[in-house]
Amino acid sequence: MTAVKQMSNFDVNKIREDFPILSRQVNGKPLVYLDNSGSSQSPASVIARFDKYHSEEHSNVHRGVHYLSQLATNEYEKARIKVQKFINAHEAKECIFVRGTTEGINLVAQSYGRANFSEGDEIILSQMEHHANIIPWQMIAEEKGAKIRVIPMNERGELILDEYENMFNERTKFVSIIHVSNALGTINPVKSMIETAHKYGVPVMVDAAQSIPHMKVDVQDLDCDFLTFSGHKMFALSGSGVVYGKKELLEKMPPYQTGGGMIRTVTFEKTTFTGLPEKFEAGTPAIATSIAIGAAIDYLNEIGMENIAEYEHELLEYATKKLSAIEGVRIIGTAKEKASVISFTIENVHPHDIGTILDQQGIAIRAGHHCAQPLMKFFDVPATARASFAFYNTKEEIDKTVSALQKVVEVFGK
Repeated sequence: MTAVKQMSNFDVNKIREDFPILSRQVNGKPLVYLDNSGSSQSPASVIARFDKYHSEEHSNVHRGVHYLSQLATNEYEKARIKVQKFINAHEAKECIFVRGTTEGINLVAQSYGRANFSEGDEIILSQMEHHANIIPWQMIAEEKGAKIRVIPMNERGELILDEYENMFNERTKFVSIIHVSNALGTINPVKSMIETAHKYGVPVMVDAAQSIPHMKVDVQDLDCDFLTFSGHKMFALSGSGVVYGKKELLEKMPPYQTGGGMIRTVTFEKTTFTGLPEKFEAGTPAIATSIAIGAAIDYLNEIGMENIAEYEHELLEYATKKLSAIEGVRIIGTAKEKASVISFTIENVHPHDIGTILDQQGIAIRAGHHCAQPLMKFFDVPATARASFAFYNTKEEIDKTVSALQKVVEVFGK
């Protein structure tokens, strides 16, 4: 691999060579991929690891005494240990493999929520949540007769923390908050928010889908009770993800799904379940994609999360300055603390038209409500265009995007 650890030697062009898809063309133009909040691209090392599993190691895990089964099991569990170290969990068995952040939130909502919520209880979410961190809690609240309360935000896209603290009372039973807004790029102060919740004895879940690829996330430092993220947003593969939970909470929770692999004994009269982590991994897991998460972690560690955060911050500042200079552009989300995401609108131009025109130039952005309709309603827009950057993007790509957006303004301004 070509990536290096020292920011002074950070060579984005060398890093780009590790990503096969970045050399392709779209509509006859070199690909400019700026939809990393939707799904990031994978380096060759991750793709090769996935292929190696299928060509040399494929078998079911935890099931057989034969060589391939033991080999697959060892590689699968080695990936779990890499996850543990990457997020600094106490134990590897606190890290549950799932298909992504959405499944992770549903696991906690259905398992912890069903066992611990009752009529009149309150669950705190924020106004900037992704739908995946709204709907599971709505469903369990409706089932249990509980209530959703929403942390408000200001016009910059920052949560109003004074109002957050005032929301706690004897009925508050859970907080689930997004670490980095996929629609705004806002970095929420989750550590202090967790401290606030813990003062009232309330557990907290963190949606880290948008933070885990861009900054160091340490679950012991945050002291979060649960945390979840997706592989496909951290340069691994789709259909993979992780739920972290404190062992003492996970051990008390009932299984989320049932079937093979998570049982100790089964009779027609009664079933007993195994311990962590298998209790939450019913059936044959996504073995290859979970192993690929381990390969992605190896890649990110070699570059260095601090280097990634620093370089992407440079891209964000550069792009913000350039986009702000375009006539008619309104940036949605101007929080003081932001990750490398810019949502924007252009006066008299629908975001879908922006996305379509940029696609003709080989530039991939996202246009829509970004699974954050309550947030869009707050800003009184139906949708936004969104450019989201990764450490393999360049200032030259930003310049191309700005040039294309200026042409959009010229065309629709006539």
